[in-house]
Amino acid sequence: MAIDLYLIRHGLAGKHGSYENDELRPLTAEGQRKTRQVADRLREMECQVDRLLTSPLVRAHQTAEILQQAGVGKTLEVSRILAPEGTLSAWEPWFEQWKRLGETGLALVGHEPNLSTWAEQMIWGGSRQHLDMKKAGVIGLRIPESGSVIGACELFWLTPPRFLLA
Repeated sequence: MAIDLYLIRHGLAGKHGSYENDELRPLTAEGQRKTRQVADRLREMECQVDRLLTSPLVRAHQTAEILQQAGVGKTLEVSRILAPEGTLSAWEPWFEQWKRLGETGLALVGHEPNLSTWAEQMIWGGSRQHLDMKKAGVIGLRIPESGSVIGACELFWLTPPRFLLA
């Protein structure tokens, strides 16, 4: 059975450079509000996953928590693989191990340009810099049940948050 993978960019965060440690930069009040609206809309559209895997950076972790509270994800796990320095090749072994659990829905909550680059690699086998992912935007990929994820996935959803906001 194919696996549905959602790549979700963190919501609107404080201004870049406004925190000494960028990893601690949180969502703004507007970012929290809009992310909640996106999460509620995803739940209404029956977008539900078994697990939310999130970057440990505060803004991504807050986004994942909002998604979980809205009922989009059953469990939440933090992974350094989704931090800005993470790579798709580092994520693949985690994914292979996760697949053995028999879960069929997964969401990755992270950052740009990682998420759009990863999506391009999974769809086309390499980065083409054609996908643009807005804050709280969503990319949906269908991963075949066997084989490498590189160049083998089907894009089924690409939407900026404005189409999900009420």
